[in-house]
Amino acid sequence: MNAATTRRHFLKTAAGTGALLGLSDLGFLSRLRPVSAAEAKLEPDIVRFDPEIEPLVRFLEDTPRERLLEKVAARIKRGLSYRDLLAALLLAGVRNIQPRPVGFKFHAVLVVNSAHLASLSSPDTDRWLPIFWALDYFKSSQAQDVKEGDWTMHAVDESKIPSGQKAKHAFIEAMESWDETAADAAVTGLVRSAGAQEIFELFCRYCARDFRELGHKAIYTANSWRALQCIGWQHAEPVLRSLAYALLDRTGDANPAKNDLPADRPGRRNLESREKIRADWLDGKADTEALTGMLQVVRQGAAVDTSEKVIELLNRGVAPQSIWDALFNGAGELLMREPGIRSLHAVTCTNSLHFAWQHCSNDATRRYLLLQNAAFLPLFRGNSKEKVRIDDLQDAPLKASGSQALEEIFAEISNDRVSAARKLLAWLKQNPQPKEFVDAARVLIFLKGRDAHDYKFSSAVLEDYQHVSPAWRDRYLAASVFNLRGSGDSNNELVKRTRAALQG
Repeated sequence: MNAATTRRHFLKTAAGTGALLGLSDLGFLSRLRPVSAAEAKLEPDIVRFDPEIEPLVRFLEDTPRERLLEKVAARIKRGLSYRDLLAALLLAGVRNIQPRPVGFKFHAVLVVNSAHLASLSSPDTDRWLPIFWALDYFKSSQAQDVKEGDWTMHAVDESKIPSGQKAKHAFIEAMESWDETAADAAVTGLVRSAGAQEIFELFCRYCARDFRELGHKAIYTANSWRALQCIGWQHAEPVLRSLAYALLDRTGDANPAKNDLPADRPGRRNLESREKIRADWLDGKADTEALTGMLQVVRQGAAVDTSEKVIELLNRGVAPQSIWDALFNGAGELLMREPGIRSLHAVTCTNSLHFAWQHCSNDATRRYLLLQNAAFLPLFRGNSKEKVRIDDLQDAPLKASGSQALEEIFAEISNDRVSAARKLLAWLKQNPQPKEFVDAARVLIFLKGRDAHDYKFSSAVLEDYQHVSPAWRDRYLAASVFNLRGSGDSNNELVKRTRAALQG
């Protein structure tokens, strides 16, 4: 399908849901064309990036927030590429925003890949809007970081970087002992000597070992890896230095290497428990009864219970897919029970751990990631009472049909999310390929999204719909309305500002 056809389909969808979009067209974004970056200098003790990208990063850092969109638009018109802008945005966040806590203002970094995924799923002419939103969000986070001490990533101490032959061992030793200084030097040596996949495998060992930061350690690992696949591995060193520092955040706890702390217990237990899983665990068969049994343990069990249930099912010959179906839908049910920050991170963390599980090749690490995801879900549950079950969700008839049916659903999201979920379930029965719903949901994020979680959540759930088995995916998508934007939500100001920037 060519760009013109894609554009026409998108606008047809948008026109069909015109009352809920608030703007008839995002086509003004097509005014953007690419631009080159200017030269700049750095303080000698601050980490430097490649000469090709450094001037652009400095431009994003130094341009005031109220002028950045106009300045970036001008550069795009003169030739700045999407990939270079995405790289500079990620690196500017890595250099200027402390990855501790791994959330809050650091969402300016965490959201870059989510904005990129939203861009990929949009017509070419509209792909800039999520990136413009992320640029503005970076400036907000940068200002917050300045208020909190103005943290900046400094240049690595070259004298402490281990040789290529010793870097891997040094990195593992530093991560195991929670030694920040040693890890910073070791990860630098590792990036300079090892391959990308080998490094990713190592980070997968540590992104899920403790339940601190509400799942953001796994989220940062997956999102940084995915962003590097787009912008290029030449930018890996500062990104992975930031990631290693983030993964070693103890949130004020004593050194976990020397203490037995609640946040670390599931991970330590599962390091041993993974050895109980049968060797041919990947060759199991789908089992609906096992899926519902796993879901019931997610509802009521503790972290140890969910992990043990995974082991039991795998050893009975149940396919990992059936377990993942239960984990995805368990996360969706938590969102239905008690919409909010904790439950939405059950969804985004599961998305990240599943991505790591998919792309990791080490068998022991893959077992560990699956067990840890199962262990984490009860911890996301908190003290919320069981109010609703995702498998009890029943479809409700729609008053309208065609494109008006979607308009009815998105209007309902702003008024009654349970009703919206039921109506979406009915719509999905008639529309097994939900592209129109997904397109409209993304448009509403563009127009009404105000928080990094809007992009993180929507990118995760709309992606994972494809990873859930057909018999369960509609319920999973229906649960997403508990954190999607509805047509009755107020518009943000970004589209207006972007339109003004491009018309200037």
